[in-house]
Amino acid sequence: MAVDLVIDVENTPGALAGVAAAISDAGVNIAAATCVGPGERAELHILVPHAEAAKHALAISQLAVTREREVVVVDVEDRPGVLADLTRKIARAGVDLDLIYVATRDRVVFGAADITALRAALNPGSSPGA
Repeated sequence: MAVDLVIDVENTPGALAGVAAAISDAGVNIAAATCVGPGERAELHILVPHAEAAKHALAISQLAVTREREVVVVDVEDRPGVLADLTRKIARAGVDLDLIYVATRDRVVFGAADITALRAALNPGSSPGA
């Protein structure tokens, strides 16, 4: 199960560096990240293979995960049209996306309130919970 961790950070120089250092010092690799927040605070989303270790390392550094949720990570070919194809499948299934970002090694991270429907839309042959 892939987990998106959300960390509320001050939107100041070095804030991202502090998060990245805390996680890397724990030996955890950040597989994907996106940050949104033009104001005083920013919402940093990260995808890590070991969520518990990352959360522990952040807590030690006085940084807290404010939310976490299951997401779907899809391996893709890096070529024009791939994102359009995937999002058409999702739209045909009636799933409303509320999160998307690109991960390392040609992967895309998707989030939706209905994670089961999202997973089914992207993997029509898979069984629930796979």
